[in-house]
Amino acid sequence: MRRAHHDDRPPVARHANLPTPSRLSGALKLIGVALAVVVVSAVAVAGFVIADVLNRVGDGAVVLEDAPDVAPPSLGEYPADRAFTILIVGTDECGEVSTSLLGERCEKADDGVRNDVNLLMHVSAAPRNVTVVSLPRDLMVEVPECTRADGSTASPMAKASMNSLFDHAGVSCIAKTVGDLSGLPIDFAAKISFDGVIALTDAVGGVEVCVAGDGIRDRQAGIDLTPGTHTVSGASALAFIRTRHGVGDESDLARISNQQQYMSRLARKILSAETLSDPSTVLRLANTVADNIVPSQELSNPLTMAQLALSLKGVRFSDFVFVQYPNFPDPDAPTTKVVPDYDAAATLWDALIAGTPIQLSGDVATNRGVELVTPAPTEPTATATPTEAPEVRATLPPEISGQSVEQETCAVGNLAR
Repeated sequence: MRRAHHDDRPPVARHANLPTPSRLSGALKLIGVALAVVVVSAVAVAGFVIADVLNRVGDGAVVLEDAPDVAPPSLGEYPADRAFTILIVGTDECGEVSTSLLGERCEKADDGVRNDVNLLMHVSAAPRNVTVVSLPRDLMVEVPECTRADGSTASPMAKASMNSLFDHAGVSCIAKTVGDLSGLPIDFAAKISFDGVIALTDAVGGVEVCVAGDGIRDRQAGIDLTPGTHTVSGASALAFIRTRHGVGDESDLARISNQQQYMSRLARKILSAETLSDPSTVLRLANTVADNIVPSQELSNPLTMAQLALSLKGVRFSDFVFVQYPNFPDPDAPTTKVVPDYDAAATLWDALIAGTPIQLSGDVATNRGVELVTPAPTEPTATATPTEAPEVRATLPPEISGQSVEQETCAVGNLAR
């Protein structure tokens, strides 16, 4: 059953007057800033209420076939007693910028659009904790009957590759499939392409990443990085999150671990006081999001985006976790495809549905994609007083790899040529 969300507070008008420059700083504090996490290979969904953004962010909004009822947003924070889930889909669509960078790779993209990055971001009711689940592009899943954007029906499939679903029936079908797999209602969704990843990374001034091993050299992705730390932006950011042959065992699972390093560092930067207190950065994020994501209808109101972003205030880095959906080699295609490990995943889904913070017990990586930096940086952790009950966490099985934003990892390069 899908959960229905109810909110009897009156909706806020969408066409408010634009604040004058002298009132802008006050408006920034009153309405809030935006951001949220994600994409293609790392991404973020962010929001900020300004008239120009109001006019642009809902362009081409996608209807989610199975979305729960979401009440119109009202001024103020997202209800503390309400959890929410966002599906972030990163496609391999080329735009003007990526075509100029990738050339032949984009010109030969004539076999449909693939959803190569699929991120399920769940935020619990207060006290908030955030879990981002990476679903492998080569994961073989059962697909329900779906309704396409044009109203036609896409037939169900007993077994299909996750990254074929966008071409099969669009974002709504991906959301419906992931909802069935997880048991979680998908409240919101957003799609982002190659050009969007480039623009979002530039909007935050780049992301510092770490390279260990022999360095990363991948001609197919267009990347050549020596061991050490590097600030990637624009084309280099896209190359870093696309590289497959340059990290670990050159598998997509190793690439996911490397993408989680990027996303964790991106989340740390965006959630930092330096970013959220800089109006120019906030405005760049808001405009970039408006121009570079295709939201679901439920996410198309920037006030909703701002509320979701503000709900992340105060989330401890230890409670902001990236995990990879557990899997086994597919018996029908053991070298190229994987199938769900339902038993291991059940612990994860049960914790998210219950709103219980999770504790990782597995490695930070699969297939040697990254390694943990020692010692890992920490932030002050709240401890129970003698009158408080100790914090309860759900320990995930070791089959589930991942890292928290509190941890730092480095890509294990292999100098692929």
